[in-house]
Amino acid sequence: MGLSKLGKIRIDQAYATGDFAGLAFEYAPVGLVITESRVIRSCNPEFERMFGYGAGELVDQSFQVLYPTPEEFAKIRDRGVDQLRTTNTYWDERVMARKDGSLFWCRTRGHSLTPEGDPLNRAVWSFADLSGHRPYQPLTRRETEVVNLLAEGMTSKEIARELEISPRTVEVHRAKLQKKFGVTNTNALLHAMSGVPPERIVAR
Repeated sequence: MGLSKLGKIRIDQAYATGDFAGLAFEYAPVGLVITESRVIRSCNPEFERMFGYGAGELVDQSFQVLYPTPEEFAKIRDRGVDQLRTTNTYWDERVMARKDGSLFWCRTRGHSLTPEGDPLNRAVWSFADLSGHRPYQPLTRRETEVVNLLAEGMTSKEIARELEISPRTVEVHRAKLQKKFGVTNTNALLHAMSGVPPERIVAR
């Protein structure tokens, strides 16, 4: 998409004055959002595009609108608080919802502006759409349990004992998971799902 005349003027002005902060925010190739107590106070065009919203539609909206269900928002909304408080860095990969209801994987990174008190009071976040190389595949609750235990290095027999099901049932779930992701072994399955450590995956 080409730049508008006004956009070109703004870019020229930024380079002439050296004031690049607004330019970086507006044209960043990742979604950027500034929040206050989990409410969106400002976001860049890429963030709006990623989630399928028009200019300004998300301002002053709760982050809850970007989650598949209110229950999922409630379940993970405080995730990362301790890490932000101690290191002021946090990232994970999670499933989010676009305006049209479609779900997709994205990588989330956060930096608190109030780390000493409530890290989520004021914060800056980036969001990267991973659907280009990691399409969303809906998993059942049992499939999620099995794949999380596989990521911990458990064997089918160990998973069967943990979940109180038969090893054969575990193998059936493994086969279904491999078929969904078009892979032939557990290592390829885990890589296809994330390519990151299991503790960085916010499972549905």
